[in-house]
Amino acid sequence: MSEREMRRAAVLAQVRTGAWTLVEAAERMEMSYRQAKRLWKRYQKKAAAGLVHGSAGRESNRAKPKKVRRKVVRLIRQKYSGEVGVRFGPTLAAEHLSSEDQIELSATTVRRWMLAEGLWSRARKTRQHRRRRERREHFGELVQLDGSFHEWLEGRGPRGCLMNLVDDATSTTLCRLGEQETIWAAVGVLRAWMEKYGVPRALYTDWKNVYVREPTAKELLHGTSSLTQFGRMCEQLGIKIIAAGSPEAKGRVERNHGTHQDRMVKKMRRKKIATHQAANEYLEQEYCDDHNRRFAIDASSEVDYHLPAPGVKRLREIFRLETGRVLGNDWVVRHDNRFYQVEGQSRSHAPAKSKVTVCEWEDGTMEIHYRGRKLSWHQIKERPRKPKAVTSNRKHSTTPTVPQPNHPWRKSYRDMQAPGSPSAAAGGAGISVATASATPKTLGQGLAGLRSGRGHGNPTG
Repeated sequence: MSEREMRRAAVLAQVRTGAWTLVEAAERMEMSYRQAKRLWKRYQKKAAAGLVHGSAGRESNRAKPKKVRRKVVRLIRQKYSGEVGVRFGPTLAAEHLSSEDQIELSATTVRRWMLAEGLWSRARKTRQHRRRRERREHFGELVQLDGSFHEWLEGRGPRGCLMNLVDDATSTTLCRLGEQETIWAAVGVLRAWMEKYGVPRALYTDWKNVYVREPTAKELLHGTSSLTQFGRMCEQLGIKIIAAGSPEAKGRVERNHGTHQDRMVKKMRRKKIATHQAANEYLEQEYCDDHNRRFAIDASSEVDYHLPAPGVKRLREIFRLETGRVLGNDWVVRHDNRFYQVEGQSRSHAPAKSKVTVCEWEDGTMEIHYRGRKLSWHQIKERPRKPKAVTSNRKHSTTPTVPQPNHPWRKSYRDMQAPGSPSAAAGGAGISVATASATPKTLGQGLAGLRSGRGHGNPTG
């Protein structure tokens, strides 16, 4: 019995006891008096069982044949069942039954059959209700970018990071699988988006050093902008990078990760994809288009905010790593612990101590630019060393010289007088006597005379 039929049985029981009249019972059951009389007759004959609808328990006239149901349940057990996290949900199972087994069924029918056979459970996640941010109005006005680490290949290949782009206005998604969330991984998925849709106006990312970074003390002092390599590329393309304060702020791409982790892994397992290259081919050719066809919506405005993508030559100039270096006096540039000897050129000559730019591409190609001009160079094993200067002149020699014991530097002026000279003793005595009573001025004159050679062995001196 349904809940409504049980309430009617309780009302008619009051009529049987005489507490209510049939007119009052009709009002309580919200039906006409004639319908109440018919129900009262059935209640008198069969009690509460007479109020049950005659079609209850009968099979629907539009029900699928039992043969089809048995076949579908068998296919689900063989191909789409398994442990929690591996088994297909009703919606995904209905899609694959249509594409692989050519059996068209609604997801509601498949869910009802799976519940009846114990192949699915109504496990619901308790979520905290938050006020969602309104979508942007234009396609390409804001695109959310994030990486998701997951066992995408489930033991059939290396662990990877799915770089995912989701448009905020339409939920259009484009993703590529790589090893890590690096600059080149972000460049690859952004370049694929630009080739397909155009250049978006803004990217919504998280606070990772790949996208944004805090300014250094020197940048704060000089007032210069703090850009990462990826940020510089986006600035040249006219793309603004907005950093989200929390994962919930970019919840659209976060929820999109959960959808991919449920659907994409199971689809790639069915196709036995085991490498990143095969996964990216599948994502580009089948998965992303099918996903957008099912889940993408129309933007509230028909105006597309995407700009045309630049040419191949311009994109090569943008998508590269640029590092500033100083050219040494020997025309050697040091970069990543390697030495590059810049060759002399006539017109593109770069003077010593000038600033040059080292440009690197994803394929390993490297160039050195000076004021927009390309310089010729070759790699060397180590920086050339200056040869040591060898001279015979003691004046410029670096080795200290110790004077001999009989060197004049080691003798006093008394020892330099001729031995046995009568003036030697007299001169010595005279000097000692004079020194005792001399004034500073006369003492200075006497010492000057001694230095010039006067008074040493010369009576007239």
